[in-house]
Amino acid sequence: MIDPLFLEGIIKILFVFVLISAGLIISTRNLSSVLTAYTIQSFLLASVSFLLYMIDGKGQLLLLAGLTLASKVILIPYFISRIEEKIRIGRDLHFTYLEPTPSLLLSIGLIILSYTFLSKVFEGLPLSKLFFFGAVIGLSLTLMGMLVVFSRKKVVTKALGYLSMENGVLMFGLFVTELPFIIEVLIIIDLIILVMLTTILAVGMDSSIEEYRQKFRKLQVWTGVESR
Repeated sequence: MIDPLFLEGIIKILFVFVLISAGLIISTRNLSSVLTAYTIQSFLLASVSFLLYMIDGKGQLLLLAGLTLASKVILIPYFISRIEEKIRIGRDLHFTYLEPTPSLLLSIGLIILSYTFLSKVFEGLPLSKLFFFGAVIGLSLTLMGMLVVFSRKKVVTKALGYLSMENGVLMFGLFVTELPFIIEVLIIIDLIILVMLTTILAVGMDSSIEEYRQKFRKLQVWTGVESR
């Protein structure tokens, strides 16, 4: 049997790579690279869940690892890659509020803020360092995904920001929340994201939120008026 302390050491290393992948999603302009960073991030989360299963032996952790691998590493990236082929836009050059460098600096601040906040929240609780750092990484990842949503203009990139936020919720739930609840939330969010991606693929959205809404108006989706 593998030493649990060794597995915990591997998990801590994976934490670092998760944060690196989040930084790449924030700063990278190439859509394919952003998708690759998200896929790697999701694979790292599945690996963390599997390693926790090897430590604790809970079947829900193995189920969560398999669900993450199937939906976030295979299915959703496949949908997004199809969208990239359809819209034929390789780069997201437009940022709404923050450029990549200020966004990365703000991300560091968010990580520090998460650490400080959770230190006070969990103060006095019998929580191991591994579970504490897992919660910090989860909260930081959620806030960094939110930063992507607010700073990018392309809808596809915003969708990846939402997915990164979901990864943060998943990471936080692995170490803090009851697993059955997190599995249910994960399934619901994945279904919503898949519907949104399918809609983007069907409409052929190729630009910003504003142009996306204009195309929906042409399809009479927003106004509810029947086409004549």
